[in-house]
Amino acid sequence: MTLGELPIIWSLSSEDARAGWRALCWSAGPNSELGVMLVQEQNLDRSPYIKGWVGWGVVAPCDGILVVVSDGVERRTHVTRIPAWTSHLALLSWSRFLLASGRTRRDQDGNWDRNAVVYSPGGHPVSHLCIGDDIDYIISDRNSDIWTSYGDEGIYGDHPVTSAGLARWNTDGTHTWGPQGRLPSWPLGGSAAATEKATVWLAWYSHEGAFLTRVDPTTGDITNYSNPHKDTDGIAVRGTRMILTHRFHNRPDVELSRAELINDAWIITSRERLALPGPVVMRCAQGRDGVLWIRGGDTWTRIEA
Repeated sequence: MTLGELPIIWSLSSEDARAGWRALCWSAGPNSELGVMLVQEQNLDRSPYIKGWVGWGVVAPCDGILVVVSDGVERRTHVTRIPAWTSHLALLSWSRFLLASGRTRRDQDGNWDRNAVVYSPGGHPVSHLCIGDDIDYIISDRNSDIWTSYGDEGIYGDHPVTSAGLARWNTDGTHTWGPQGRLPSWPLGGSAAATEKATVWLAWYSHEGAFLTRVDPTTGDITNYSNPHKDTDGIAVRGTRMILTHRFHNRPDVELSRAELINDAWIITSRERLALPGPVVMRCAQGRDGVLWIRGGDTWTRIEA
């Protein structure tokens, strides 16, 4: 599939780029809106070892702009006090949003530092919380619950929640769900996530393979499947259909697979190469109600399952 066949939802404009704005992190919201956090380049430090936008880091608290695009309409909100090392964005109900750092640590009293901030619709911090250590992936649901998956340093670290690999939090920072030993293997890291109406899908991997976990938030019940593509970094689900992507790091294309749920197993039915407007890196995709949102460079597109 070529770029010309994909809709361009939003791109960082040349005017923004000339003014020094960089797209730090992004998220697709549960109501089909796109959110992009812009920060001035002078407030960022770039790792010499990580290619692409994920190599940028906020070195000290600074202000920025949240761009939200919904139904083709762009809204900008000035954001105050973006924390150092922010790397994740999640859109919440009532125009609120969450920014988080992937890492946390204990303070001198043995308490875990708060690594996430909930912001008001006006872009001001209203609460600080800790949502675990070594966060690989964050996605919010329609109830503004925050779902997280973790990397190996969090899973095998000291944090009491992240050791399970997957978790749910509310906006007060209370841990409200965990897999409780119901996974087919002990996770090593999370790779992708999606929502389908109220249902949440989490893709993760372990020494034993790659898996998909479907969670019903109302009951906490889970269903586990083998992931038909072990190197998944994006998923979107609509009923018995799924699309999955696999990136070629820092190249402007992905492998797109389509799968069907047949006899309680996901079976890949087709594969194609998808050309994108810029290079893709970690956290390049997010699924919402059968639509996969994809970031290529500083341009966002979407494709339907």
